Amino acid sequence: MELADLDKLDKSLLNLIQENFPLVPQPFAELAGQLNITEEEVIRRLKSLQEQGIIKHLGAVFDSGKLGYNGTLCMVKVPSNILDQVTAVINSYPEVTHNYLRNHPYNVWFTLQAKTPEKLTALLEEIRQKTGLEEINSLPATHTFKIKVNFNLAEMED
Repeated sequence: MELADLDKLDKSLLNLIQENFPLVPQPFAELAGQLNITEEEVIRRLKSLQEQGIIKHLGAVFDSGKLGYNGTLCMVKVPSNILDQVTAVINSYPEVTHNYLRNHPYNVWFTLQAKTPEKLTALLEEIRQKTGLEEINSLPATHTFKIKVNFNLAEMED
């Protein structure tokens, strides 16, 4: 699906949820009121957009460092014949916040968060054992970089 395939209501809904998601007991009803549609219609549209891959995730983003977590960016060389098995192991950990497939000798990159550096080390060792991979390179976070990107879909129309 492309931007041109989205109707005006979907674009308005996507604009709202990017920056002004209501933090109220009934957020979908609040969104519905802002768009002059029903709560059920908001939920149906969000589910459809998620099923189409337009929405990857709907949820809060926290500053893990301020919550006392330690993070690391990991990279590993995974042979193509075991890629699905390895990524399934990596993705099974709730401490993994992102996992990327790259066109690079180190073809799997993922981020890992834990309360202590020791816990990070233990998790990486556990992932090594479960995947059978010898080398997982870990690049512990020393600075936090947060890029805020919102797409104003109304401005992107032809």
